Amino acid sequence: MSGEDWKNALDELTTQAKGKAVTIEVLDREFGDQHEVERLPFAYASYDPKDDVAIIAVGGTARYPVVLRHMVWRPDEIDVAAGPVLRIVEQDGTTTLATFYDAG
Repeated sequence: MSGEDWKNALDELTTQAKGKAVTIEVLDREFGDQHEVERLPFAYASYDPKDDVAIIAVGGTARYPVVLRHMVWRPDEIDVAAGPVLRIVEQDGTTTLATFYDAG
């Protein structure tokens, strides 16, 4: 997929995942697996081709007013076809997983 394809796919994911909760995990060979957020309200996902960055944002609701953004610079791969999971792979193999859940 190209940068424009990534942008369109993440825009579509944002529409489809509206109202869901998301858990973001980072799988890193050097530092190990880490949870960034767990079951917070999903705000949006986007790709900026100009800066070559993928963004997953959470929050922005009355209960969680602050929007937190997880940014992946210069991704090699973005996979939105993995069902309830968004997978973004960096050049060094570090992988970000965003798993979506029904809010409740």
